[in-house]
Amino acid sequence: MLLRKIESFLRQTGMSVTKFGRLAAHDPRLVGDLRNGREPRSRMVERVEHFMNNFGENVHAA
Repeated sequence: MLLRKIESFLRQTGMSVTKFGRLAAHDPRLVGDLRNGREPRSRMVERVEHFMNNFGENVHAA
């Protein structure tokens, strides 16, 4: 479920997978690991969803 949301976010923003991982979770391998079956803990899911939900606000504020 989280991976599906991330993939949609990446398509909408055109952001690279490594940049997303670095910005959302300080882990440039995050998306690749999720694609390979990594199961994120609930705290990671919250952090990544928070990043995606607030991304537009952060871009417009800068």
